[in-house]
Amino acid sequence: MISSQVLQNAIDELRSITRIDLCVFDPEGRTVVSTFNGEDISKDMVCLFNDSVADSQVIQGYHFFKIFDDQVVEYILVARGSSEDAYMIGKVAVSEIQNLIVAYKERFDKNNFIQNLLLDNLLLVDIYNRAKKLHIEVEARRVVYMIETKQEKDLNARELLKTLFAARTRDFITAVDERSIILIHELREDEDYEDVEQVANMMKDMLNSEAMATVRISYGTIVSEIKQVSKSYKEAKMALDVGKIFYAEKRIIAYNTLGIGRLIYQLPIPLCKMFIREIFGGKSPDDFDEETLTTIYKFFENSLNVSETSRQLFIHRNTLVYRLDKLQKSTGLDLRVFEDAITFKIALMVVKYMKYMETYEY
Repeated sequence: MISSQVLQNAIDELRSITRIDLCVFDPEGRTVVSTFNGEDISKDMVCLFNDSVADSQVIQGYHFFKIFDDQVVEYILVARGSSEDAYMIGKVAVSEIQNLIVAYKERFDKNNFIQNLLLDNLLLVDIYNRAKKLHIEVEARRVVYMIETKQEKDLNARELLKTLFAARTRDFITAVDERSIILIHELREDEDYEDVEQVANMMKDMLNSEAMATVRISYGTIVSEIKQVSKSYKEAKMALDVGKIFYAEKRIIAYNTLGIGRLIYQLPIPLCKMFIREIFGGKSPDDFDEETLTTIYKFFENSLNVSETSRQLFIHRNTLVYRLDKLQKSTGLDLRVFEDAITFKIALMVVKYMKYMETYEY
């Protein structure tokens, strides 16, 4: 159904050009929009015309027209006056409103198609058939972005994104939940992940400055066919979740940069608990004091380099060695040994993942 505002704008524009007043009714005789006070057009007049076989008719000095949607009467248009001019303007108005109906239906159908495509609700044959019907290119390079806003149903953010990509008719903006906006962005042949990252940064900056929205953006891998769009969407969704757990400080996260985090994210919780028990016994990394945890993270940050870590912590090299020895005694893991460091790093990430899953319900 076309919004009343769009219909009102359409007939107001025709009225300003032609000086012919117009009124639109629904098939039950209720006024939808009008450019004049049509009190002398009764509900019975509209209903009788709707029930007649005529597509247009002059009744008591007014031209009546039927506006169809798939051979079903959607609206009754009335043009004031019985002159030939009123008839011609009425026909123009009917044509314009019917075009609006088609455009709005296509827009709705596209959105419905895109949502079902993302959620994997379509058979392969249906994907290609509906894409062809909706004039959507089947073979094109695309990437899916997810933009998560702090506020639910952030209409300002969504409208700003629509404005940003209004000129790009092959891009699609939709949503499948209350908090996330989804952009399916078509890429040129010469565009790569550097360009994808630039678009993400542009969206983040614009939303922060124009819509005053704090957002987190993720994106999947580039796909070359429409049937693979759901894959890029699932990757973007995973990147958003994994980013919150392991890369909370980042506002933009790409699926292909998740590393081991995306493997841990898919582990069952019972297996995670078993792994932590095997590494730390009855303890948890949370039991370590702040100084020890800071030392561990800084040591990993500096790729197990003792000299650089001690320099950045403003401590003597021997003090750092003492802390690492102390940690080895309590856990049996020597962080200066690559294999032990990997085990410890994974254990810390697993604990983060478990805490996140306890906090958020999925």
